[in-house]
Amino acid sequence: MNEYIFIILAVLATGGRVIGLILLSILSGWLLAYAAIKSKIFENLFISFIEVFESVPVISFFPIVLIIFVDRIGGPLGVEFAADFLVFTAVVWNIWMGQYQAYKTIPSEMVEVTENYNFSLWMKLRNVYIPFSIPRIVANLFPSISDGFFYITVSEVFTIGITSYSTFGVGSPIDKFAADGNFRMLIVTFLALGIFVILLIELVRRIGNHAVAKYTIDTDSPIIKRGKARIRQTSRFSAIVSQNTLGKLASYTRVRKGPEDLEELYSKEKKNGKIGIIAGVIVLAIFAYIMYSIIIFVMSVSGSEWSYLFSQTPSLLYGLLIDYIRVLIITGASIAFAFTLGYLLATRRKAEAVGVPIIQTFSSYPVPAYFPFIFLGIYPIFASVLGSQAEEGIVLLLGFIATFYYVFYSFWMGIKAMPAEYNEIMKNLDMGFFKKMRYVIIPSTFPYLISGISSTINSAWGGLEIGEYWPDIAGGKTLEIHTGLMKTIDVATRSGNIALAGWASFLFAIIVAVYSILFTRKMMDLARKKYVAEEGIYSV
Repeated sequence: MNEYIFIILAVLATGGRVIGLILLSILSGWLLAYAAIKSKIFENLFISFIEVFESVPVISFFPIVLIIFVDRIGGPLGVEFAADFLVFTAVVWNIWMGQYQAYKTIPSEMVEVTENYNFSLWMKLRNVYIPFSIPRIVANLFPSISDGFFYITVSEVFTIGITSYSTFGVGSPIDKFAADGNFRMLIVTFLALGIFVILLIELVRRIGNHAVAKYTIDTDSPIIKRGKARIRQTSRFSAIVSQNTLGKLASYTRVRKGPEDLEELYSKEKKNGKIGIIAGVIVLAIFAYIMYSIIIFVMSVSGSEWSYLFSQTPSLLYGLLIDYIRVLIITGASIAFAFTLGYLLATRRKAEAVGVPIIQTFSSYPVPAYFPFIFLGIYPIFASVLGSQAEEGIVLLLGFIATFYYVFYSFWMGIKAMPAEYNEIMKNLDMGFFKKMRYVIIPSTFPYLISGISSTINSAWGGLEIGEYWPDIAGGKTLEIHTGLMKTIDVATRSGNIALAGWASFLFAIIVAVYSILFTRKMMDLARKKYVAEEGIYSV
């Protein structure tokens, strides 16, 4: 087959794989998020599940992929399912988190309307929950697309021990051309992938602008500086809101409940509780199956092996502590990047039209394919500035490249979704940049920021695992840091030491689960109670 046709077909196959799995993530997330807000038990399970698996790098799913898909299903179909599963784990978690965060921050007036008018489950989802979640979904589409393409080379072409597996997609030509040293065709592949990503992002950006215009509680009526009421503008406000799906609900009056109505409401609340219970049972069944598989595996481990694993636990926990420090540094840099460039692009349309596609295209290129060239260029600079810590600085840069777009896109979309009245107030009061940030923008975008920061923290581990141990990265050099849990997992996986990799991942999962309960859920609850910008409309 002609190489150019092969590249085009591979790019289309990868694009279809990523888009299809993102759509699956959205559809499943609408139901799971609703079940989570209706049941505290399922909510705890759901959030912990997302936090743990979002934090576990794609590479760490290789043992699961090997056992479930490659060994038990086998053949090309098993490898295809394995690749789809790996891509799914790269794109799904932040979408589910964004949908959950959207459902948690729906203004209470809207929820009350759905109860007063006795909406069925489908009517609630179609008229309130799904429309309200669309801006948050769009905000998370950008990092999901980036993640899908970012990890494509390790998803479509992966190695466990000494065995390599591959399925058709752009990862195949990238891996082949890089191995053969065919840089001309490698560049052609990058160009084809870049063109596809630019077209896809332009489509998503247009969908995002439409979603913000249609599905945010907003008006275009101006705020009068002197505070005089204008009947014409009040009528205009009502006309505008009446055209908006969410606005219609916001304009409904509250209805008094009689005894019969209250009985019906209590009955519906019981049904909602049953939905959460059913979803919880399903999750528990899946969890039970996973635990059963783990128990079978544990029983196959010898006593001497367990002694070895327990002896490694202190060093594993120390490595995790060092990695958490790296993650905090990466997160801080990502927030600073979002607060500056994200604000600039959100408030300047021309800059946004150029900047967003550039950032998206850059973040979508698979790092294992191009970072070796960056390494060759920056290593002498880092070595002269940082000395023996040059590798540490390069790993932090790699981690930043792998995750900066999460909080960037969340903050950028949060600004775009702010009620227009807030922008008018900032303009009328002639507020400076820092005052805008402190008093209006950060509080208004807080629910978006929490979702983006949580995804940044959880996904930074993937960049660390790629960078902490990278043998023969370029020029005969190996990128390797001294201490880190991700390095231990990577080395163990490459060498086929599944027991050590599994034990390290298990300890890692416990810490992440505790973090999800103590940080993410509490911050989501805080966002719902204090920082729902849309409720400012009702307080006017």
